[in-house]
Amino acid sequence: MTTLTARGTDTLTRDALTVLQPGFTGTSAPDWLLRRLGEGLASVGLFGRNIASPEQLAALTAQLRAERDDVLVAIDEEGGDVTRLEVRSGSSFPGNHALGAVDDVELTRSVAAELGRRLAACGVNLNWAPSADVNSNPANPVIGVRSFGADTGLVSRHTAAYVTGLQSAGVAACTKHFPGHGDTAVDSHHDMPRIDVGLDVLYERELEPFRAAIAAGTRAVMSAHILVPALDPDRPATLSPRILTGLLREELGYEGLIVTDGMEMQAISATYGIERGSVLAIAAGADAICVGGGLADDDTVLRLRDALVAAVHSGDLPEERLADAAARVRSLARWTSVPGAAEHSGGAPDTGIGLVAARRAVTVTRGEYAAPVTEAPYVVAFTPVANIAVGDETPWGVAAELERLLPGTETGSFSGTDAGAAALAAAGERRIVAVVRDAHRHAWMADSLDALLDARPDTVVVEMGVPQAPPRGSLHVATHGAARVCGLAAAEVIVAG
Repeated sequence: MTTLTARGTDTLTRDALTVLQPGFTGTSAPDWLLRRLGEGLASVGLFGRNIASPEQLAALTAQLRAERDDVLVAIDEEGGDVTRLEVRSGSSFPGNHALGAVDDVELTRSVAAELGRRLAACGVNLNWAPSADVNSNPANPVIGVRSFGADTGLVSRHTAAYVTGLQSAGVAACTKHFPGHGDTAVDSHHDMPRIDVGLDVLYERELEPFRAAIAAGTRAVMSAHILVPALDPDRPATLSPRILTGLLREELGYEGLIVTDGMEMQAISATYGIERGSVLAIAAGADAICVGGGLADDDTVLRLRDALVAAVHSGDLPEERLADAAARVRSLARWTSVPGAAEHSGGAPDTGIGLVAARRAVTVTRGEYAAPVTEAPYVVAFTPVANIAVGDETPWGVAAELERLLPGTETGSFSGTDAGAAALAAAGERRIVAVVRDAHRHAWMADSLDALLDARPDTVVVEMGVPQAPPRGSLHVATHGAARVCGLAAAEVIVAG
């Protein structure tokens, strides 16, 4: 009897560890993480803080695999504005909004396949991407250029192409943020967003890209910390049996892994707490708990492990549900570790595909004073506060690329109500290139642009967010994202006129 109890407890503890996807600090695996992998932990989440170079990342993932050869190594690598592989330099790939602007599904598939190849070469086998959110609310503070666009059909076909491309490289796609985070005006990193639309709109708009992803064979789906009263008036999607089990599993027929968004985000941690939130998420139908963007230590792993074990003992979480969740994690690990999973990825790596896509995504509007910039300009960056998903460590803009083309280019970053006047004073007599991000969402930014254009109508305007505001300036360049290659594509246009 004692032996059975001990063995049962051991199995239960292993299952509780298996469903966690924790993060850690540093560029090599800490001892506690390796120890937990030996005890049953099956997934690790990587962030920008864990990555210094492709070589270092490959060494890190090899270190993890030496402890557990089928470990799932996950990363938040969307390309575009949200990059971890190139967190300090900016991405070599444009993000979803740029790909949606081109609207060539084969290009999207090729970009995703090349991104997948780079991840696989570094030992990463699960990507928390793509975002399948339909960015129907222009004021959305957290999705924006992370979405393929505001048209459901466009988002659906590009989501499917992205899933196909990424998985052709043997890297599992994790389509997010179910059931759709596009129609929100609140960032779930900070608070609980709501989507107050009827079921008919949800089914016709939000859910279609997820249907497309499921049809394309997405191996994972990430839930959103959003309240959707038409589906469940009481609980956010991540904690809702109606949404995760009733809608995603039973109605949409999805069989793969369900991953939560980061449990330390305020929408969950400030309302339910991460322990209770994790128990409710698994009970609702989630299979893997993402935690570690902010809370990245052994104590967090042990707290969540023990909360799940205690919930089984108390009857709050059926043991079969936890076992089923753990089995789905192991099933995905088996898929990613099959030799030759990337054999059908479509030929040799195409290292230039990102710049090709970024160039195709640029939209140029020439105004009355249009003329190429032929001498070193002054680049004015009107800088909004970065959302947490993007982070503020990744450089953006056109100054570095213009400096290469026009040596002597200088730049300054400006924000707030007096940004326009300050920028004019700093620029002096030099030609001005003004770089903005979502000018339609920031009144101070629009006012600052007014001040620049009134004083200097030959100013070039580069919009690196969602180009919702009307084009202005002697030359208006919309890049549909702020990846490094988008900045290079814009700089080429500015110099060419």
